[in-house]
Order: sequence, then structure tokens, then C-alpha cells
Amino acid sequence: MTAGDIARWLENNPLSASHVDCATTVMLKILDGKCKMKAEEKVIMTLLYDQVKTRRGEQLGDEMHQLIASARDHLDDEIKNVIYEKRVLAETMISRPVMKGFKAMIRQRGLIEDGKI
Repeated sequence: MTAGDIARWLENNPLSASHVDCATTVMLKILDGKCKMKAEEKVIMTLLYDQVKTRRGEQLGDEMHQLIASARDHLDDEIKNVIYEKRVLAETMISRPVMKGFKAMIRQRGLIEDGKI
């Protein structure tokens, strides 16, 4: 899957602000090394995040996106620890039903097939 494929998918499946928060949280989980998705699913979720990172979520915004950008440029143990703390905080801010709904939606609409996020 390419960035263009993700962009087309988003045109047909627009994300809500809370879904942007979910995609951001998944990106944090990928960066802190705690994500249990298959490698190809991580690539897809990273491409999805890249498409929505300029959008505001309901609760996660520019500060989180700047942290992710910094981590992607230079991921060392210190920043991994910060990412982990921010990811745990983000997961407490997003309700379980919202995250489960996001995961189900991306599977049902064909972005990820039976992936575990």
C-alpha cells in the first residue's frame, strides 16, 4: 500500500477528530515498540498517520505531532521513554469504545485486514 492508496482510502472514509487521536496513539505505540501489529500493518498505520498528522484531534494536537516528528528523526532510549509515557496518557484519554470502534472501522473498510492494533 502506498501513500496515494491511503489518501484515496481517506477520501472514501473520512476520519473524525477522535479517529485522528486514535491514529496518533497507534503511531505512539509503534514508536515506543509496544505495537503488536504485523510489520506491513505498521507501515500502513504509519502512512495513515502521515496523512492525518496535520489534522487536529479532539484531545491530541500539535504538541503530540511535534513529539512524534522528533522521535522519528532521532529515536533513542530517552525519547522512547517519553513516547511511552505520552502513549499511556493518550490511551487513558481515549475511551475504549472509541479506540475499538476505530480499529473495527479500519478493518471493516479494508485498510487493515484482521490486524491487531
